[in-house]
Amino acid sequence: MLKCYQVAGFAFRIRADEALLEGMENLRPFEMQDGDRHPRLDRGPLFSIEQVGKWEEPAGAPLFCTQDGPGFPEIAIWDLAEGYVFRMRPLPEAPVAAWLKAQKDFSEAQLFLTGTDPQFGLNNALMLLFAFSTAHQGALEMHSSVVMQAGKGYLFLGRSGTGKSTHSRLWLENIPETELLNDDNPILRLLPDGSIRVYGSPWSGKTPCYKAKDVPVGAVVRLQQAPHNAIRRLNKLEAYASLMASASAFRPFKQLSDGWHRTLEALVATVPCYSLDCLPNAEAAHLCYQTVHD
Repeated sequence: MLKCYQVAGFAFRIRADEALLEGMENLRPFEMQDGDRHPRLDRGPLFSIEQVGKWEEPAGAPLFCTQDGPGFPEIAIWDLAEGYVFRMRPLPEAPVAAWLKAQKDFSEAQLFLTGTDPQFGLNNALMLLFAFSTAHQGALEMHSSVVMQAGKGYLFLGRSGTGKSTHSRLWLENIPETELLNDDNPILRLLPDGSIRVYGSPWSGKTPCYKAKDVPVGAVVRLQQAPHNAIRRLNKLEAYASLMASASAFRPFKQLSDGWHRTLEALVATVPCYSLDCLPNAEAAHLCYQTVHD
């Protein structure tokens, strides 16, 4: 089955088993219908991915392997003459769920699913291809929870376990007209006019929140657990370092780094960034809201 999807204004195609695509509820809000028109499809999709039934594992050691620790997926990468190969596991100790082979420009890819966790395999393949394909087009996946309020988006950053989802929930409970846009992997996009928008995506971690919506970015807030509530604005250097730590950018791909850096530089130049020491309470949400709106 062939389906077309659009995320953050970029279209892509998937040819895969019908039952698998029909079961991907997170992709449904982004599916393009027959009558939809998008200029990118007139020039060809951002990328195309096809599920295949056979696979030959690459020889030699990988160029890079993630080491995020227990509870996090593991992705290994090979750099071959004919393209890049990715091996994906839902956990470091788990069986391999998928293999992905992409051309050097990431425009075409083949996906082999072992049957262990096909939805994990397809989702992670799409996230990788999207990140690499858009690196020089002003887009960046962020490890963040983001809410919409009064027509703007507010991104909450921080290490895993810091309380990003909790702080978003506190906004939802205490700040009127707040809506969750994405709880784990929104897309930041630098548009040709220099504006920055944040988009919902099909990838939202443990919270099912898949919305094909977007708003201008109002502020970025890095959270830190503390025995008190206090907030301060970051200077540009601090903001850049803070944002880079939460960007889903693979360091071995040096040729893509310039694109990701340009997006981050534009963000810190135009969007206020803050550091919030906080407790998990309503006072923290009100303090944050009042500050970022001043």
